[in-house]
Amino acid sequence: MNKIERQEHIKQIIQSEHIGTQEEIKNYLHKKGIRVTQATLSRDLREIGLLKLRDERGKLYYSLSETTVSPFSPDVRYYISKVDRAGFMLVLHTNLGEADVLANLIDSDKIQDIVGTIAGADTLLVICRSEDIAMRYEKDLAFYYDSI
Repeated sequence: MNKIERQEHIKQIIQSEHIGTQEEIKNYLHKKGIRVTQATLSRDLREIGLLKLRDERGKLYYSLSETTVSPFSPDVRYYISKVDRAGFMLVLHTNLGEADVLANLIDSDKIQDIVGTIAGADTLLVICRSEDIAMRYEKDLAFYYDSI
């Protein structure tokens, strides 16, 4: 089973059940015959962009994000370890040797609000058309590595 199919199964589980932990998701996947490591599941949840909400009894559960759709492909988030912003520019931090891969992914997304990228070994500069756009993208990208 490929990543996209696995993530679709996860979305179906989240939409049909009140799931509060990654272990519960892993158990549901296991019942469907899908084996997944904890690291892979964590990465899938981050890429899907799940939110944690509270039900009427105060219990936490996962929910699909209802925010606007991100212009970035899911693979972009996999490489980011930290996001900083300086005015209209984003500084994305990666593992050593991954900044150029991330630059290629962002460039291939052809996002109109991004003027260009400049990659070092572990840092990527993303030049946005305005400070407002940079702030929006900073929140979008930081959400995925901070939230889950």
